[in-house]
Amino acid sequence: MADPGNILIFNAGSSSLKFSVFDATAKTPLATGQIDWAGGDRRQACLSLQGPAITAVRAQVAVADDQAATDCALAALGQALGLEMDGAIAAVGHRVVHGGAAFGDAAVIDRAVEAVIADHGVLAPLHNPPALAVIRRCAAVLPRACPVAVFDTAFFASLPPRAYLCPVPYQWHTDWHIRRFGFHGISHKYCACRAAELLGRDLTALRIVSCHLGGGCSAAAIHGGVAVGTTMGFTPMEGLMMGTRSGSIDPGILLHLQRHHGLSVAALDTALNHHSGLLGVSGISPDLAQVEVAAGQGNGRAQLALDMFADRVRAAIAGLAVGMGGLEVLLFTDRVGEGSAGVRAAVCRGLDCMGVRLDEKRNVNCVADMDIAAAESAARVLVIHTQEELMMAREVVRVMT
Repeated sequence: MADPGNILIFNAGSSSLKFSVFDATAKTPLATGQIDWAGGDRRQACLSLQGPAITAVRAQVAVADDQAATDCALAALGQALGLEMDGAIAAVGHRVVHGGAAFGDAAVIDRAVEAVIADHGVLAPLHNPPALAVIRRCAAVLPRACPVAVFDTAFFASLPPRAYLCPVPYQWHTDWHIRRFGFHGISHKYCACRAAELLGRDLTALRIVSCHLGGGCSAAAIHGGVAVGTTMGFTPMEGLMMGTRSGSIDPGILLHLQRHHGLSVAALDTALNHHSGLLGVSGISPDLAQVEVAAGQGNGRAQLALDMFADRVRAAIAGLAVGMGGLEVLLFTDRVGEGSAGVRAAVCRGLDCMGVRLDEKRNVNCVADMDIAAAESAARVLVIHTQEELMMAREVVRVMT
């Protein structure tokens, strides 16, 4: 196909809409921004926009729904870049959290792809429905741009059956498609590629455990450049403790709460997705930075939440590393992974039995894309600034050329 031209990227979430415009090479961001309504009030969302050759923008906006947020983003980009967006944009890449087992790669969006995204909304209710709303709005206002879905689950299409099957009646898999899918694949793939680049090593020769730690958290085992294990499963709720999600717990707890305390499926869903994790244990916040402040002020529940979080990340790293037969690179990314020296230190403190050693000064003073391991460490420990939008732009180019 022809050169794709400018590439627009949308990353729709439950409380924000991130967006970027890249040139045709998918190397240079012309502008990046987001509309954030993390406080829950869409009438007071915060629009931010920046780029190497534009005046930075920061303003309060009202966006009644995801389609309105899309319109706001397009208007801000068009004004800042001096572009008529319909015509200037050749392709729009959309991050889609859940594509099930149907996609092992990015895909041009048609009615069949839309249907898959819609069908999997029940498994990723915080992400797929907003993404679908943005996809449909872009199709209406940018009809000449090619829409491309970039799936978080696609990176984990390489998982072998021993890794993706669940130990439940086999008919649940064959009849109802119960299995592990894995998430944060765009971030894990970018960071693995970046790790190889930073170390000057061949990605296919590395055994990597990638820890994506933010509001949602997951760890992935990457051997030979492909995913061979991950902590998230059928939904983004499994695995590590997260900001408001519980991560893995004994399913017997849920049966007990239903049978003996009358909790409904809806009540359990709300509790496990929105009131658990760091927020549930600390009683302070789902934001790890705020929990760290409270722990430093002597709050026992906040310290307990931090200890539990680090324990679960450490256990996941060890399990994934053993499953690969070793560990050469451990990497931390996203808001918590990049921003909390305390979490990195707590996690790695228990990995000294595997020969993993941090350089304490480098850990405390680290910047993006830095090796913070001690010289004698058996594995390199990298802090990498994840760039999901850049990875998505590369995928769009690859699909279209």
